[in-house]
Amino acid sequence: MLVISPEQVHSALSFEQLVETLRIGFTKPCGSPPRNVYELNPVTHDAFAVLPAWNEHYIGVKAFTYFPNNFEHGYDSLYSKILLFNREFGEPLALVDGTSVTLWRTACVSALASQYLSKPDANHLVFFGSGKLAPYMIGAHLSVRPISRVTLIARNSDKAIKLCKLLSETYPHVTFEIGVSDERTISSADVISCATGAHEPLFNGAWLSDGTHVDLIGNHHKNARECDSTTITRASVFVDSRVNVLKEAGELLIPISEGVFSEQQVVAELSEMHTLQWQRSEQQITVFKSVGMALSDLLSAALVYGLTH
Repeated sequence: MLVISPEQVHSALSFEQLVETLRIGFTKPCGSPPRNVYELNPVTHDAFAVLPAWNEHYIGVKAFTYFPNNFEHGYDSLYSKILLFNREFGEPLALVDGTSVTLWRTACVSALASQYLSKPDANHLVFFGSGKLAPYMIGAHLSVRPISRVTLIARNSDKAIKLCKLLSETYPHVTFEIGVSDERTISSADVISCATGAHEPLFNGAWLSDGTHVDLIGNHHKNARECDSTTITRASVFVDSRVNVLKEAGELLIPISEGVFSEQQVVAELSEMHTLQWQRSEQQITVFKSVGMALSDLLSAALVYGLTH
């Protein structure tokens, strides 16, 4: 059985190849039960999660721990491993570093959704966040749309400056700037992507211009959200997984509790988008809410395994 390190994951993957692998993988039959998240401490939000999945080639299970206050003690907030088995005989094949896979697959799931839902000529990306996911999220979005301008919005100005410098060096053809969440910035966005730990909405949904695509991946709590109810009620709403999002995500659960949205209004989940007759209009605002699902981990780990062994 192979043990695949973070360095091997990063050297194996590219945004273009993983987005395409996910696109194809989500069109095929699979088993992907609801992810099981166990809260270990309701005050600190420490959690342990198990995500099983299988398709015609592989069986996989990801286990991860999330301890958001670990930085105070010198530890990472997230630790994750993916165990991969052969589907035909059940033979263990690889133990893949799940933390690095999660960075790539989270970003590429968002990019795949944008490929389905954002305007093909989208050129201005507004990105909220400056954590470890940020460069992956932005790189993935750049790989699927002709983005020429990226506005970074983050609470930590030092991290935002460092991120802006890194991205400017990596993508010299793109203009990167640090901005604020105001009406002028939000209304000028073609795509808004949010990867934060915020518990309150990051912008006013009334500021969104027609045709904007909103991508939400940072929040996993029922009583928290990165966007307000106005954003949800103005948009056609899509999710990575209905069962997971409607169990965990305040972005939809809060508007549902307010009586301004219902779960029946979710247009589709990711595995349904390739058969969708829905067609965006120039004026249509779209929202994609993702909390993570096991199939994307399985497909990503399997791609790494195939490129590594």
